[in-house]
Amino acid sequence: MKLLFAEDTRDLNRAVTAVLTSQGYEVDSVYDGAEALEHIQQNSYDGIILDIMMPKTDGISVLREIRGMGELTPVLLLTAKAEVDDRVAGLDAGADDYLPKPFAMKELLARVRSMMRRRVLFEERDLEFGDFQLKANGFELLCENSIRLSGREYELLKTLVQSGGKSLDTRYLLEHVWADEPDAAGDTVWLYISYLRSKLQAVSSAATIRGERGGSFVLLM
Repeated sequence: MKLLFAEDTRDLNRAVTAVLTSQGYEVDSVYDGAEALEHIQQNSYDGIILDIMMPKTDGISVLREIRGMGELTPVLLLTAKAEVDDRVAGLDAGADDYLPKPFAMKELLARVRSMMRRRVLFEERDLEFGDFQLKANGFELLCENSIRLSGREYELLKTLVQSGGKSLDTRYLLEHVWADEPDAAGDTVWLYISYLRSKLQAVSSAATIRGERGGSFVLLM
């Protein structure tokens, strides 16, 4: 697996690169957003790790640009900021996951492994529900128009589609969609349900997700 790692703090860059390399990943490491863009344009990667606060071009701007180019490689954002608005901005820009600083190396490795597993899952068959399609390979939700989903949004919507109209409670969703993130809580599920509701509206689908914070959820037409 080949990764791009973009982080301007040189000691952290060297340390993370060494750890990833020791785990068998091939790593291209860069120190600013402009260099990251150059590498992405010239190479193919299985995963990309971007620090948000970088010189020349910040991580979210890099992410927006590569998604605009049609680049679908999974992206993990690193940020020193823990505010919800920053996480939302990254997810809206097309990030598949985020990891706040400071972080433990074992957590970073777990997030990278999860990102790689999701990449394999995205090669599954496409799904249909009512008036929309869920494209496994392109992370896309299609109806009257299309919108890209993050990795976690894709997994959550896929789980709801495959439930066959059954209600799934918050605990079930945490165990099946956030199994790799033991610290995830009910509010995390609610936040992503809110994202999916907005995206279903954005593509003009008549499908709705019924349910309340902390309870059960069902996808209906």
